[in-house]
Amino acid sequence: MKIFIQFIISFLFSIPAFTQMDTGSISPISYNNSFHNNLTYQPKEYPYNKKRVQLVTAGNIAGYGGTMAALYSTWYSKYPQSRFHTFNDNSEWKQIDKVGHTYSAYIEGYGSMEMWRWAGLNRKQRIWIGGMSGAIYQTAIEVLDGFSEQWGWSWSDFTANVIGSGLLISQELAWDEQRVRYKFSFHPKKYENAELNQRANTIYGSNLAERMLKDYNGQTYWLSTNLKSFLPKSNLPAWLNVAVGYGAEGMFGAKENVSKDDHGNITFDRRDITRYRQFYISPDVDFSKIPTRSKLVRLSLGVLNAFKFPAPSLEYNSLGRFQFHLIHF
Repeated sequence: MKIFIQFIISFLFSIPAFTQMDTGSISPISYNNSFHNNLTYQPKEYPYNKKRVQLVTAGNIAGYGGTMAALYSTWYSKYPQSRFHTFNDNSEWKQIDKVGHTYSAYIEGYGSMEMWRWAGLNRKQRIWIGGMSGAIYQTAIEVLDGFSEQWGWSWSDFTANVIGSGLLISQELAWDEQRVRYKFSFHPKKYENAELNQRANTIYGSNLAERMLKDYNGQTYWLSTNLKSFLPKSNLPAWLNVAVGYGAEGMFGAKENVSKDDHGNITFDRRDITRYRQFYISPDVDFSKIPTRSKLVRLSLGVLNAFKFPAPSLEYNSLGRFQFHLIHF
């Protein structure tokens, strides 16, 4: 449930950004005659609007406040509370959960930043206020963890949140655009072994939506770089990206593939399954570089831009092996 709420926060705060991607204004340039290469993409700038500022402020307070209240009542209130404390979960899940924190902070910050752009805040205000929002939203959840007996404040989670916001802010300050975008992809895992499938149902959920949010074995997080942004005089398509990804396999427990009941009895033991990391490289599409004047199309492309476009990928893993994937989701 907690992971689901975090995902919903990320998605809700990204929707405003999806409607105002970098196609805000489109202007021709002279060095290339290709349709896609004959355009530059500049974010639309808005004059300061007091009513919009008040609307965005109220929306942030009501939307996020309501979401946090729902998170507390549906999740944390059901577990024993304690004094504020920390715990170390650095070694869990091959750090896929930490990369997920970074992604969430990035997406939430981007959505907030674009809302403040629409409200007309000046450049530095919208970058810092919007950009830091992702880390702040995620850190509020860490505070709730800190007062929960079952968990605790995680310094590694907090660091991941700051890194996500930092990736967003640093690019806006340097380039006024996101040349390297954080993206997500998921491929459903089939656990044909009955024991493994039962274990996966227990810790990851039994339906596709739960598996997408919880099954770290099927998640990949990507840093997708737009080539044209770094090579503006090249003949490369404006939408072409190259993405590097990170994932992991063989995980049926946070630290090891063992589970025990409340009395310490082993109920699941598959230490024979190797847990390993995966690194990928793959072509990608930056949908914000596809020109359109339709808000509906821009919204659709923006939603897609939060996810890695399915394409061939080359994997290198910590087992020392290379593997080619014809289509990587």
